[in-house]
Amino acid sequence: MHDYDDEPPPAPVRPWIHLATSGDVEGWIESYNRDLQRTLERTAKPFSQPVGQGICFTLSAGGDIYMHTTGEGDVLLDVTPEAEWATPVITAATGVEAPGRQIWALPGNLLTQLILGLSLLIDTSRIVTKHDFRKRRY
Repeated sequence: MHDYDDEPPPAPVRPWIHLATSGDVEGWIESYNRDLQRTLERTAKPFSQPVGQGICFTLSAGGDIYMHTTGEGDVLLDVTPEAEWATPVITAATGVEAPGRQIWALPGNLLTQLILGLSLLIDTSRIVTKHDFRKRRY
């Protein structure tokens, strides 16, 4: 049995639906933002600042990519070692060279291209309310 006094219960894992157009991605982004806000409202503790909230994509061929948008609208990706095989796809979709580390920083205007590029590789997604990007290799 889990004790969720300190941690929220895990978010449900959702099967991924392939997104084929920029309109599909924009609709997904709006829906995801609403779901994330509802999740944060349910799990927020008084006087706490949410950190590392975002989404985890589990890739069909293995590995996870955690995505977080900053207050400035930029995108942070934590590409787990098991998901490093997707690095060429991220580079091709965004035009950003691999950073040589696990954490990628991308300008926010590349979010649609990123999601379109990854869409066929994603198996499931889930909202995460706390992912510490600072603990990862920079």
